Amino acid sequence: MTRVHIQDLGIRFGNHDVIRGLNLDVHSGEFLVLLGPSGCGKSTLLHTIAGLNPVSAGRIHIGEQDMTHAEPSQRGVGMVFQSYALYPTMTVKENLAFPLKMAKTPKAELEKRVAAAADMLQLQPLLARRPAQLSGGQRQRVAIGRAVVREAQVLLLDEPLSNLDAKLRTDLRRELKHLHARLGNTMIYVTHDQVEAMTLATRIVVMHQGVIQQVGTPTEVYERPKNLRVAGFVGSPAINRVEGQVGEGGVFASTAFTRALPPALAAHPQGEALTLAVRPENVRVGPAEACAATVQLVEPLGNQHVVWMSCGGVTLSAVLPGQPEVREGAPVRFGFEPARTLWFDAAGDRLET
Repeated sequence: MTRVHIQDLGIRFGNHDVIRGLNLDVHSGEFLVLLGPSGCGKSTLLHTIAGLNPVSAGRIHIGEQDMTHAEPSQRGVGMVFQSYALYPTMTVKENLAFPLKMAKTPKAELEKRVAAAADMLQLQPLLARRPAQLSGGQRQRVAIGRAVVREAQVLLLDEPLSNLDAKLRTDLRRELKHLHARLGNTMIYVTHDQVEAMTLATRIVVMHQGVIQQVGTPTEVYERPKNLRVAGFVGSPAINRVEGQVGEGGVFASTAFTRALPPALAAHPQGEALTLAVRPENVRVGPAEACAATVQLVEPLGNQHVVWMSCGGVTLSAVLPGQPEVREGAPVRFGFEPARTLWFDAAGDRLET
């Protein structure tokens, strides 16, 4: 197993800084997910670890070796791209064997590694087929297998499931989780899909405009986001946000409602800007709740429903189990789970309560 250490990394294309002063430790054997919107620098970071982008500043260590300016072939990493990048005229077996042939691996060892990867990824029945005869999920398994056969201690995966339909994504997510458990090597995975990040990651790195916003376990990132960018990006439906200020008497005053502030915030100066944030599953709906709203939309999702409400010009969502007794256009009352309510200052940083 191999650790990846990135120190003060800077990546510049022309006059544009894509990544600035980035520091990150990828623990040996973990499944680290780089998460963020398009253009945040996550794929650029992954490609730089692989040696496909030049480094403008800082250092990259893979294992105990400085690989900042090393050639991709010297880094001991395996790469899986968003596109399958398979050779169309080669069979599955030939595609799997290709990187070993380029490395002049002895034939017996080559056969052994190809067979092991095919068994692990359930490709044995497909070895004689060509890519055009495979489904999208099968092609992606071949692409993953081609990285696995190299026995690289670090696997880099750049949105490998984004071209697949929903069911295949779910199936391959499960297979990737099992694969990591069997191999035990270090995996760095890029995605903009928060569901992939939450289900796969040992830790998640949330990025925005080339800067790391938060590093933590899926639970930490979801329940204790460091700032509003993280809170707003992770979770579906998105976290509810209500802007307001500290009002007279230690209350939170907004156009939607007024409610008592936690003791730690009640002493803040009157007029100080605050943002209340609460996840939809922590919104309570019922006749005994304190706040009034109007139901805008009810979205059925099988075993639960998403109820969208309007309150004082603010739109809020609630995830309710079963079949809620609400209808569009009707009045409704709602409240929040106090222990699950998050507070942020004017800069968007989370406040301790």
